[in-house]
Amino acid sequence: MDAILDYMEKYDYENLFLCQDRALNFKAVIAIHDTTLGPATGGCRMWNRYAGEMDAIEDALRLARGMTYKYAAAGVNLGGGKAVIIGDPQRQDREPVFRALGKFINRLGGKYITGEDVGTTLEDMAYIRMETEYVVTLPTYLGGAGDIAPMTAFGTLRAMQACCNRVYGSDGLEGKRVVVQGLGAVGHNIVAQLHEAGAKMVVTDIDSAKVAAMVSRYGVEQVEPAAIYDVEGDIFCPCALGQVINDATLSRLKCKIICGSANNQLAEEHHGDVLEEKGMVYAPDYITNAGGTIYDTDRLGVGGVSHARGKEKVSRIYANMLRVFEIADRDQIPTYLAADRMAEERIRQIAEVKKYVDDLKP
Repeated sequence: MDAILDYMEKYDYENLFLCQDRALNFKAVIAIHDTTLGPATGGCRMWNRYAGEMDAIEDALRLARGMTYKYAAAGVNLGGGKAVIIGDPQRQDREPVFRALGKFINRLGGKYITGEDVGTTLEDMAYIRMETEYVVTLPTYLGGAGDIAPMTAFGTLRAMQACCNRVYGSDGLEGKRVVVQGLGAVGHNIVAQLHEAGAKMVVTDIDSAKVAAMVSRYGVEQVEPAAIYDVEGDIFCPCALGQVINDATLSRLKCKIICGSANNQLAEEHHGDVLEEKGMVYAPDYITNAGGTIYDTDRLGVGGVSHARGKEKVSRIYANMLRVFEIADRDQIPTYLAADRMAEERIRQIAEVKKYVDDLKP
């Protein structure tokens, strides 16, 4: 990224905040994309594998925009934001680091609400809560929904079922060969739920201990991380970091469906066009991985957590995925564009409603 403001103008971002505390060796980015539907909301990522600070800023911006579309497409009244702490996710002095972030978030006065993400935990969110009320992913003892990874996994499976319906004419996952990349908080839950659904799996992760655990528990096959793109299967399920669908991997994929929980799976938008040309069914990531945040934010404004209500809303991802296919067929466009169109239509509609209401005010 060469020009931050040009990038922000291109994708219509509202704010970008840079935070630092020299005494703590703390550096963070908070990106706010769009607040038409409600306060910008999105998780806090802690990561140190950036080539430089500009890459971290770009990551925060991309993720924030993804959250805008995720909430809009899911029918949730929140906007898109994201925080990135540039640092080692294994860092031990967690309390001062996350309380520092909480302090910066609190200064924004509710414009941004944070939550758990890659490299952060529920305990980290509890530290943030010591400094600000603007945090949604919380342990149950603080009134939160607790671990939301199982619901992210559940939503991903609902999207998979919709994809299977489109390709095979049936929702069933039994007997389907699913290639799972990444066995973190969401990935290992996806494996567990796929096992229960009767799917066959090939898995990989950069952490060999996680792979060994899945092999031992569920009898899945395993391959080295670099070989995962060459495995033949019905469904490729990326659950690690983003940009895994790129020039180097597109020619290697051997599947009919791509449906996973990772954010920003397409390295560039045109890769979605290539998938369409190849006849692969792509489930846009912010449709498939919305389950956790749908479940997590369900309690806002409705008087607390309800597992049944939250799960029912997550289950609607199946219908959302079918709607994406309908728009793709209607407008003769790839699914990644159809998902964007669905989200953008809702944002425009709500913006018009708010404008009308504002015009009526004295």
